[in-house]
Amino acid sequence: MSGSVAERLAAVRERVAAACARAGRPVESVTLLAVSKLKPAALIREAYAAGQRDFGENYAQELRDKAAELADLEGLRWHAIGPLQTNKVKYVARVASAFHALDRPEVARELSKRREGAPPLPCYVEVNVGGEATKSGLEPGALGAFLEEARALPGLQLVGLMSLPPPTDDEARARGYFQTLRELARTHGLPGLSMGTTHDFELAIQEGATVVRVGTAIFGERT
Repeated sequence: MSGSVAERLAAVRERVAAACARAGRPVESVTLLAVSKLKPAALIREAYAAGQRDFGENYAQELRDKAAELADLEGLRWHAIGPLQTNKVKYVARVASAFHALDRPEVARELSKRREGAPPLPCYVEVNVGGEATKSGLEPGALGAFLEEARALPGLQLVGLMSLPPPTDDEARARGYFQTLRELARTHGLPGLSMGTTHDFELAIQEGATVVRVGTAIFGERT
């Protein structure tokens, strides 16, 4: 993939703006989350210098280490976007601006405990809309009971739903997954939709995404 991080970031922003225009939405209604997992801090600094402020990390310890290394970057916002084990919750609770993969009561309870005395942590509940055995996330039918339990916990603010559907080149199928998540969010009174990646973020925006998670198109392929 050619071009600097700044050039690739600008190209992604143009695509986000065009998708918003096609959907009749203001560009401000979509947050571009630059997924920086397994990428060096130097590339995050390049994206930051080009105006990017929201970065996504999959692994709690990598998030912890990068937050320490890049603590000088004012206004940088870290999003934890991968599944979380209870023994790693402390790293996310300490540095994350949002958590995008909440799907287990024990993690919700531990996050709540670790955020005591701090502002509530915005959380997106992960839903497995594709029914994949290898993916994290709640089954749609289990969402209501989980939300009821999680909403009762202090220290958490449930702001939306997240999903990582099966990759597909079938546009109708991809839209179907996003529409399912959108309708679930509407049913449960949640305004946020964290959905869409490098492969399909434009479709996700047209179907209502409020956060798109783009890594490869900004930082290049991961080894």
